[in-house]
Amino acid sequence: MKMNPVVHFEMPAKDKSRMRKFYETAFGWQTEQLGKEMGEYVLVNTTESDEKTGLPRRPGAINGGFYQCTDDPLSQYPSVVIAVDDIGEAMKKVEEAGGKVLEGQVPGKPDEIPGVGLYASFIDTEGNRVSMLEPVPMQLKSEK
Repeated sequence: MKMNPVVHFEMPAKDKSRMRKFYETAFGWQTEQLGKEMGEYVLVNTTESDEKTGLPRRPGAINGGFYQCTDDPLSQYPSVVIAVDDIGEAMKKVEEAGGKVLEGQVPGKPDEIPGVGLYASFIDTEGNRVSMLEPVPMQLKSEK
């Protein structure tokens, strides 16, 4: 069976501005606040990325993001994002393995993140919220 790598991390923030300042100051991370159309998500670069593909240049390094922490218990803990080749198939495998795929904007379907790919979150057998991403093919990014 092919191994699917962790490609991104996500952490909740009660105050994204404060969190950005902390990680920029403490670790030198670069952050970018996105707008309302992207849920005011904060992109986080922990390492240099290739300009064409957007992938980290250093093997094993990953970048991430900060999202708004809410009263929903599932939004209150860090999470990792796993890259998959076919998100529909991966969603089925999660369910077959005993996990529960969380509903997105359209029930039963992954969410589309413009320019990034298809995204879905799930709860594993231990109660952890994890996400998966079927990235936009890299050749499309390099053609831009």
